[in-house]
Amino acid sequence: MTPDNPHAAVALELTAGSTLPQDGTAGSLLARIWNPEVAGPSPAVVREDGVHDISGTFPTVSLLCEEEQPAAALREADGPRIGGLDELLAQTVRNPDDPSVARFLAPVDLQPVKAAGVTFAASMVERLIEERAKGDPAAAAGIRAELAEVLGGDLHGLRPGTPEAAEVKRRLVARGDWSQYLEVGIGPDAEIFTKALPLSAVGPGSRAGVLRESEWNNPEPEVALVVSSRGAIVGATLGNDINLRDYEGRSALLLPKAKDNNASCVLGPFLRLFDDTFGLDAIRSTTVRLEVYGRDGYVLCGKSSQGRSSRAPEDLVRQLMGEHHQYPDGVVLLLGTMFAPVNDRDEPGRGFTHHPGDVVRVSTPELGTLAHEIRYSQECAPWTYGVRALMTGLARRGLL
Repeated sequence: MTPDNPHAAVALELTAGSTLPQDGTAGSLLARIWNPEVAGPSPAVVREDGVHDISGTFPTVSLLCEEEQPAAALREADGPRIGGLDELLAQTVRNPDDPSVARFLAPVDLQPVKAAGVTFAASMVERLIEERAKGDPAAAAGIRAELAEVLGGDLHGLRPGTPEAAEVKRRLVARGDWSQYLEVGIGPDAEIFTKALPLSAVGPGSRAGVLRESEWNNPEPEVALVVSSRGAIVGATLGNDINLRDYEGRSALLLPKAKDNNASCVLGPFLRLFDDTFGLDAIRSTTVRLEVYGRDGYVLCGKSSQGRSSRAPEDLVRQLMGEHHQYPDGVVLLLGTMFAPVNDRDEPGRGFTHHPGDVVRVSTPELGTLAHEIRYSQECAPWTYGVRALMTGLARRGLL
């Protein structure tokens, strides 16, 4: 990826035109809002005339996703209009943590958020670099050049678990270049880890976090599938699986520290349910775009095709759940990314890392744009609204 826009627009701004999918409200768009009138979160439908609270019919997003046909159920659901889309998006940016203001939240609730790692050849190589560099960004460039010579051409067509993949692994092992990242990158078993607990993800317009102590980190723009407890893929949203490269590079056992911090999982802007306008084929062929705009004038832009993933979405879901693992409230699965920015930002040879105030935009034509700001995790609003608070609030509202 190369910075290709010399004009850095650093202000975080959300509008209907910049947030909706390219076909507007034609699809089945499910949101989740903080509704100050009921002092709690509510599932909501996004329509041309505005955003409507549907908690009277579906108190949780998880419950709606358990319907046999969630998109049809969403189309039939109705409730009080909370406001216009432009109005609520603007309020979300101005008041991201104010309980007295209606604003957008991450569009899922009781579902845990899982993530698939090393699903693109490019990300596999970058994980190898992190491991070999022991978390030191200054060592990355030399290792990257060495691995390029060893690995040769483009690996994106190499399918995990195949004899061809096993042969690549054999050659690298013979050289002493075996790695746990090779095992999950080209072996039969996918890496699937827990990114965020239920209700801990933040949404569009949020202040998302990296640890203050991290000196090498990056955004990971991804498509996220929403899966019912039956294993049915019911829709998709966008995500940013923010990653601390220095922590994971020091040891893969530090993956939880690298991945799961306050405000480090961003989802949204909406959950688009599968219907006759959108389905799994659209996800397989979509292009994910990443933009980062810094207060220092730094700009990073790039895009990649989901079709370059080495693992099919349905295969990842099969590895996520089944007889071996169940999710009674459904689950969200981030599909992985090929983005691992290597452009120097601060000092030559130290690659990319976030600065506080960076504005990140993740977009696809079918899912719209997820935009948020970067802060230190320690300075983001603490996660205080959990499952107990949700159940207490729903009971008070007579929705249980």
